[in-house]
Amino acid sequence: MPQRTVYISNHSENDLLKQLEATLLSDETALRIAEFFKALSDPTRVRIISVLAQAELCVGDLCTLLGISQPAVSQQLRLLRQARLVTVRREGKHVFYTLSDEHIRSVFQQGLDHVQE
Repeated sequence: MPQRTVYISNHSENDLLKQLEATLLSDETALRIAEFFKALSDPTRVRIISVLAQAELCVGDLCTLLGISQPAVSQQLRLLRQARLVTVRREGKHVFYTLSDEHIRSVFQQGLDHVQE
């Protein structure tokens, strides 16, 4: 969506400035959003998200697909769990991972669409 160019005077009474101030994110919300995007800032984690957007997988399957070791995959999954981007389900000896919700899939897909334009 194109942004409009707005010139704001130095007067704090400016109506637009007041409107923008009313919608400004709180420090806590800005931090949470920054942490969300930080979790997506690693190429390996993005690749994990890309396959989990398609199917629930166990750690072993992720290792095979990504061609990296189990400890490396587990470390990345731990960070994704902490960021609440993936959830875990245990079935016997196997641990399965999936995206936490549809929002994660949507954000990933929008990012993918953007870079492929």
